Amino acid sequence: MANNTADHPPGNSVAEGNHDGDFGVTVMELRELMELRSAEAVNKIQDVHGDVQGICRRLKTSPIEGLSGNPVDLEKRHAAFGKNFIPPKKAKTFLQLVWEALQDVTLIILEIAAIISLGLSFYHPPGGDSEACGQVAGGVEDEGEAQAGWIEGAAILFSVIIVVLVTAFNDWSKEKQFRGLQSRIEQEQKFTVIRKGQVIQIPVAELVVGDIAQIKYGDLLPADGILIQGNDLKIDESSLTGESDQVRKSMEKDPMLLSGTHVMEGSGRMVVSAVGLNSQTGIIFTLLGAGEHDEEKKVKKTKTQDGIALEIQPLKSEEATESEEKEEAKPVKKVNVTKKEKSVLQGKLTKLAVQIGKAGLIMSALTVIILILYFVIDTFAVQGRTWVAECTPIYIQYFVKFFIIGVTVLVVAVPEGLPLAVTISLAYSVKKMMKDNNLVRHLDACETMGNATAICSDKTGTLTMNRMTVVQAYVGDTHYRKVPEPEAIKAETLEVMVNSIAINSAYTTKILSPEKEGGLPRHVGNKTECALLGLVLELKRDYQPIRDEVPEEKLYKVYTFNSSRKSMSTVLKNADGGFRMYSKGASEIVLRKCSYILDAQGHPRIFKPKDRDEMVRKVIEPMACDGLRTICVAYRDFPADAGEPNWDNENDILNDLTCIVVVGIEDPVRPEVPEAITKCQRAGITVRMVTGDNINTARAIATKCGILLPGEDFLCMEGKEFNQQIRNDQGEVEQERLDKVWPKLRVLARSSPTDKHTLVKGIIDSTVGETRQVVAVTGDGTNDGPALKKADVGFAMGIAGTDVAKEASDIILTDDNFTSIVKAVMWGRNVYDSISKFLQFQLTVNVVAVIVAFTGACITQDSPLKAVQMLWVNLIMDTLASLALATEPPTESLLLRRPYGRNKPLISRTMMKNILGHAVYQLVIIFTLLFAGESIFDIDSGRNAPLHAPPSEHYTIVFNVFVMMQLFNEINARKIHGERNVFEGIYKNPIFCSVVLGTFVLQIIIVQFGGKPFSCTALTIDQWLWCVFIGVGELLWGQLISAIPTHRLKFLKEAGHGTTKEDIHEEHMTEGADEIDHAEMEMRRGQILWFRGLNRIQTQMDVVYTFQTGQAPVPGALRRQPSVVSQHNDATAAKTLSSPTHLGLSPSSSLANSAGAPPPAAAASSSAAGN
Repeated sequence: MANNTADHPPGNSVAEGNHDGDFGVTVMELRELMELRSAEAVNKIQDVHGDVQGICRRLKTSPIEGLSGNPVDLEKRHAAFGKNFIPPKKAKTFLQLVWEALQDVTLIILEIAAIISLGLSFYHPPGGDSEACGQVAGGVEDEGEAQAGWIEGAAILFSVIIVVLVTAFNDWSKEKQFRGLQSRIEQEQKFTVIRKGQVIQIPVAELVVGDIAQIKYGDLLPADGILIQGNDLKIDESSLTGESDQVRKSMEKDPMLLSGTHVMEGSGRMVVSAVGLNSQTGIIFTLLGAGEHDEEKKVKKTKTQDGIALEIQPLKSEEATESEEKEEAKPVKKVNVTKKEKSVLQGKLTKLAVQIGKAGLIMSALTVIILILYFVIDTFAVQGRTWVAECTPIYIQYFVKFFIIGVTVLVVAVPEGLPLAVTISLAYSVKKMMKDNNLVRHLDACETMGNATAICSDKTGTLTMNRMTVVQAYVGDTHYRKVPEPEAIKAETLEVMVNSIAINSAYTTKILSPEKEGGLPRHVGNKTECALLGLVLELKRDYQPIRDEVPEEKLYKVYTFNSSRKSMSTVLKNADGGFRMYSKGASEIVLRKCSYILDAQGHPRIFKPKDRDEMVRKVIEPMACDGLRTICVAYRDFPADAGEPNWDNENDILNDLTCIVVVGIEDPVRPEVPEAITKCQRAGITVRMVTGDNINTARAIATKCGILLPGEDFLCMEGKEFNQQIRNDQGEVEQERLDKVWPKLRVLARSSPTDKHTLVKGIIDSTVGETRQVVAVTGDGTNDGPALKKADVGFAMGIAGTDVAKEASDIILTDDNFTSIVKAVMWGRNVYDSISKFLQFQLTVNVVAVIVAFTGACITQDSPLKAVQMLWVNLIMDTLASLALATEPPTESLLLRRPYGRNKPLISRTMMKNILGHAVYQLVIIFTLLFAGESIFDIDSGRNAPLHAPPSEHYTIVFNVFVMMQLFNEINARKIHGERNVFEGIYKNPIFCSVVLGTFVLQIIIVQFGGKPFSCTALTIDQWLWCVFIGVGELLWGQLISAIPTHRLKFLKEAGHGTTKEDIHEEHMTEGADEIDHAEMEMRRGQILWFRGLNRIQTQMDVVYTFQTGQAPVPGALRRQPSVVSQHNDATAAKTLSSPTHLGLSPSSSLANSAGAPPPAAAASSSAAGN
């Protein structure tokens, strides 16, 4: 036992501060060793260490027993070889976030205007006779008021600061939440190691050099290691090398296993040789500077058609631009990728925001031009004055005032609360979805799920309990409808059966005693194998002594289970030099390879094809029709005198088998699944089952779940038939053929991973039917990776799922339960509705404020709503309303309507009716007050006030009424489908209530005590009651609007459409280039730089983007590049006008030229540098 005994003195550890003295090998030696591949590595191990056992001895570990797990020893190993942890990127500080919020162009314009206004208010022209400058300065009551000119400028600055702080605080708290979420995902990753001879699971971060780790199909390797023992091991190293071929690993040829790679087949054990920053992934991260520098780095996954290809690239950041521009353009590999669009909602929002931004820009420019022209014509043409030098500052003050009015119109027009509402709503949903067992890995998956029209679900573990038990058996020519007594089976047959099951299964699969008294025994490892082991226990035998007698080292050759083989075989060498092979697998496949079968006496007899057909008819099909999965167990002897067979020729080896037993394994349907599927069907979502089981089993389970209903003509097909129907003579998939199959298809049985991927891709790309399909997929196996990535939303199983599946998914179901998917649909629809509610409210405010400011300015030369008031309206209406409306809890009624689909507009005609209807009410009221308010309330008119006049009661009432109407309209906005009762469930949302009350209280304070900065004077109680009364009128008016049937109003248009069918075309994309959304392409034609800057979407998207890339991931936890990154790049483009390389266009010339992109060389280098 080479365990950690203290026979080596601690050596020079203290003197030199170098702990390597404890071990016979240093970090650098191991690092250099891990950089070698295949034959070189084998030679180096032999030259330096003798063999792998030699390395184990030097690392003081035992290949069989593993480490002792003694804390002192583990600490020494941490000190000598480092921890298995890659330090995350530093979070942005609050000040950095403040600085980012300040980058918003509208705010910058306001700040400059405010500073000019401030400067001019302090500048008094020497002896400038006010008369000479016309009626410009007239009407100032006293000197004190003239001195107060600075207040407006200061108030604007102050409100800008408030807006910035609110934005920054939102960003900061969300970034914090997402870091928490990220670390939770990482803590959940566990790995199997052997310590003190016990197999245990430890968190990945606790792995140390010298640990003996067990690796199996579906693992994502968390550290580098050297293989000690392997069975048919194949690794996908594309994440490090980019080569998509699987690499076969063996002790003799290539024993080096690298972190971040995926085990695609087989199993084995390795000794961990490098962890954390010293592992291969760690070294790459160090090169990228994730460890030290504060640059934004990102592990980037490129989507390729056939599966998962990953590459690690630095993400563009301001600091990195200079160095990247110097790189020569690398040759970029062309891949034909069907565009994965931005999440449905983001696409629609971007488009809508562009339209609103354009309109706002035009209105504000018009306002400024009209004001200036009116002033110039009135002063110099009508009054016939001349421009006098000393009057210049006063004129400039006027121009600045006009400019500020223009900017405030723009501020109100641009709905910068939109991205905030999206983010708040998503962040809120993500937090709540955790409670519903949905761990969301990519934010936009929440809302995409609300649009889902189809779910392709696995059978095993998702719809069923994944607790397999053998319930029927066919052995010794008899079909037992329940497990037979051990006495009923011949002793020889029983012996060979028990041996076959015990040895020919992964040794990691076990049945353990229940955790609780009276509970069910715990199944560990592969569930089908657990069922077979359970059968051994039911036959009153034990598998463990057999395994102890034949440890894994003695297994001569193992053919592990994979999706193409559909069987597993283990070869043992007999004492006489012959071999015995045990096999098990899907019964129709294994029986085809059987030439003999054990009869009632336990003797082999000939098994002909006609016998097989009879057996299929009489045994296997009846079992399958009961919903059982059938497994055949068989063996074969190779006599010693025939010499050693050629093990690589699988077809010859897996032949001439002798069938021992065929068992029927039941996997009961989860009790809550039928109801969940009914809910999905009611909600307009089609559930399809894609499984590897045979068609009869699949049909039986689908009927139990309610996927297949009696009397409906739905299709059930096998993978083979499916492929024949959808492929042409050349074997290529044709979309037209697929479109004939998928609408009716409900069950796809005996399907391979490629079939699943083809089906998902076909449904997503299909344009038949009135709406495009949005597809969710569930999967747990490594082979589901490609389909999970292709789907709009991929659900991986948290318990049964392999690391590869979790990696490719968007949402992890922590309880592996189909009902959690229904919850996700509910939350997704809720996000969508919350954002529509906010839009309905926000757009009403925008329309009214813009029209009031515009017409008011044109008729009275002054906006009735002052800059500071506009900013306050903007703050409550944007930030607070987004908080109130985005946190509405979901209700079951969300599941009673059909999904919106990809191209349903964000603003339905009902919403448009509400927006315009309420706008009409508000405009009528405000214009009545503006032009007749003084006579109604018997107060002085506030129109045509001079430059620094004190605030008038008249304009204060206009402002107050405006805010009151918005407050009550916020309650109306809670319903968007034309419901009558807008108060329904309001008490369930405390945030909404507190926001509305809070805003009301603040409004009272502003009006009564706001004074000059807010251009308000205190109002009497009567005036207040009138204001509130007019506000309540909104609720009554809302009832009136909802009484008008929408279908009568033909003139209403919808807005915020998704992408239409014509827009979708397949495009050559380069692997490095980002995906470009259609709305974005439209923006690139000219106003991208201007508009992106204008809209605070920029900052918000940065935030969403920061969540998703939260921190430099731990080794192997490679995140998929979020779709938001492309938006982030546009935002950066707006920020760094100097560097055109930020426009991450794919260098397809037509696109690049139309968008006014940089010359091809620059574009190529930017995409090569991997945006």
